Amino acid sequence: MRIVFVRHGEPNYANDTLTEKGRREAELLSQRIKNWKVDEFYCSPLGRARETASYTLEKVNREAIILPWMREFSYPIDDPITERHGVPWDFVPSMWTTQPQMYDIDQWVETSVMKQNPEIAPAYQDVCKNFDDLLSAYGYTRDGSFYRVNGKEKRFITSTVSSNGSAIADHEEDQRTTPLIVIFCHLGVTCLVLSHLLNVSFPLLVHGFFLPTTSLTVLTSEERWGNEAYFRVQAIGDVHHLLSGGEPVSSAGSFAKAFQG
Repeated sequence: MRIVFVRHGEPNYANDTLTEKGRREAELLSQRIKNWKVDEFYCSPLGRARETASYTLEKVNREAIILPWMREFSYPIDDPITERHGVPWDFVPSMWTTQPQMYDIDQWVETSVMKQNPEIAPAYQDVCKNFDDLLSAYGYTRDGSFYRVNGKEKRFITSTVSSNGSAIADHEEDQRTTPLIVIFCHLGVTCLVLSHLLNVSFPLLVHGFFLPTTSLTVLTSEERWGNEAYFRVQAIGDVHHLLSGGEPVSSAGSFAKAFQG
């Protein structure tokens, strides 16, 4: 299975829409996606994500399924260092890196700053549960910290190539049969879902990775041992559709100017 998370285009947060630049980004993105064989499109209910998706959906004459729980994870807190009131990340390094709970995939919600907002912990669990329910519709059932593929025929692949260089993993077969879903959403909630899929603490991901506007984050499930599956990131924050189209990479969401190379 392949999952592509798309961050919305450069936002006008005040109106929950896109800027003119964001609309140019969404158009270039649509040119990239329009020829993909997508099984299903999904979208956050927020305006900036829906407007981004509309450029692609119009070209392929499709509609997206709205996932209310894939809205941005913007449950506000008061930052004890900067006194900022807002999203539950963007903390200064000396604050979050010194708290062991921040490195734990479950305990980060129990830190004092997160417990300011009693909605954070249940909202996190809700996103994880709903994403697992979505994957179950494609035959992937959560088993502890990985997934089992319902009805998958057993196969044991220990390497991608043999000692003589011939292929072992049938990549061509995977290409024909693997479902592909595209989800138009947001930086924070993408990191939240990645935390669940990869068993990596949310604060580590949201502070350690920048996802530019209209960037693609691509995951593929590797099913090489029995019916066990684990999701692996092929690309994160990919914006080559912007660079090849001559559109600068936006720095929206970054405290440093985005690299343009």
